[in-house]
Parts: sequence; C-alpha cells; structure tokens
Amino acid sequence: MQLNIPAHHFGTLRRHATALSAAVAVCLSLALPVPGHAADTVQPEIAAARTSDKEKVVFQVSDGDPKKWNLALNNVKNVQEALGKDSVDIEVVVYGPGFDMLKLESAAGNRVDDAVASGVKVVACENTMAAQKLTKGDMLKSIGYVPAGVTELIQKQKQGYAYIRP
Repeated sequence: MQLNIPAHHFGTLRRHATALSAAVAVCLSLALPVPGHAADTVQPEIAAARTSDKEKVVFQVSDGDPKKWNLALNNVKNVQEALGKDSVDIEVVVYGPGFDMLKLESAAGNRVDDAVASGVKVVACENTMAAQKLTKGDMLKSIGYVPAGVTELIQKQKQGYAYIRP
C-alpha cells in the first residue's frame, strides 16, 4: 500500500511523531519505580511484616459472653495447630465487656493461661481497667497490658497482622 503524502507534510508528521514519542517516554517513566524513592518509603513496620516468614494474627475479644471467649481461644488453638505454633505470632487483645475473661475468677482463666504458655500474647486494655477500677492484682498473672485495646489493634494491622473478631 502506498501513501500519497505531499512532501511539505513530512515535517509536520515528524514533529507529531517526536512529540508522541516524548509523551510515551514521560508516561513510562512515571509508571516505573525510581530507585530510592516510592518503593523505599514503605513504613518500617510494614516492610518488616512483609519480610517475616511468620504469619501474624490479632484477635479482638470485646464481648462479655463466655461462649465468645471460648470461640476466640478455640480459634487461637486451631491457628497454632494448622500453621505450627512456631510459625505464627498470635496476639489476643481484650477490652470492654470482654474483660471479665481476664479476671482472676474467670471461667476461661485456665484456657487463657494455657494459651499464653503456648506462645500466645494476651493483652488487657488499661483504659478498660481504669474505667472498671481494676488493678493488675485483679487480673490473671500471665497476661500483658496495652494502653488502649483499640489502638493496639490499629498498630497490629499496620504491622501486617491479620485481624480476627470471633
């Protein structure tokens, strides 16, 4: 096929082709990562979570129902059995009405202690403790503490933890 293009149009076509090539080059350069920039500006906790070989799971317990406590503890045990307890970091964050699960007289106290003994981190919200006028002496000895349960959940999710609320 032969095109009949007048000679005086070749200059215009050449300018359009050059402009189109430049536009494509600019678009491609914006689409590709530049070393030392966007790819390297990931927050350190997220970058660490991406490189870890361990699975990470955070469970929320904020219900006052002992059936929910047992469900959460069953889920924790199932995750450990399925993935291997040394292959997963598990944290259970307890606040609000779920707090009774962590008191010394809790019906779930033995199960909480067993979970901690198996490598699970169980933490109590200090805001809930203050609201309920509780001290660490009222709580199971095996647990840990965080200033605020909700913000602990936020931080864990930022660090790459999967979030579960049974």
